[in-house]
Amino acid sequence: MIIAVDFDGTIVEHKYPAIGKPIPFAIETLKQLQNERHILILWTVREGRLLEEAIAYCAAQGLHFFAHNANFPEENRTNAARKLTADLFIDDRNFGGLPDWGVIYQAIKNNVPFSLSFKENFAELATAQEKKKKKRGWFS
Repeated sequence: MIIAVDFDGTIVEHKYPAIGKPIPFAIETLKQLQNERHILILWTVREGRLLEEAIAYCAAQGLHFFAHNANFPEENRTNAARKLTADLFIDDRNFGGLPDWGVIYQAIKNNVPFSLSFKENFAELATAQEKKKKKRGWFS
């Protein structure tokens, strides 16, 4: 599986443009995924020197990505499609936020999609909408 991984807020805490503290188990989980033959691509807003700092940070932890902000290491980004070809994106800005790295690993390992539960939120929303309907007049 090709997995695109964000850096700030996903591997390290958000301190952009600085590098934040490591998020527990992020590096270890990503290294284990590589050991299991998954291809990892660093997919981040960082460019230039800031990107090089993120790459160096990960490399110092023993984590080396197949490519950085590209589908392939040799890809020329000036004429390549901006859309990344990946099977999965791990990013703290996902709908619902970043799950715990243990949850992420188990979902990938067991090929089980991570699902969000909104029962409470939807129940509250439905109740509020029902109250609004009851307050309306005949023609409103």
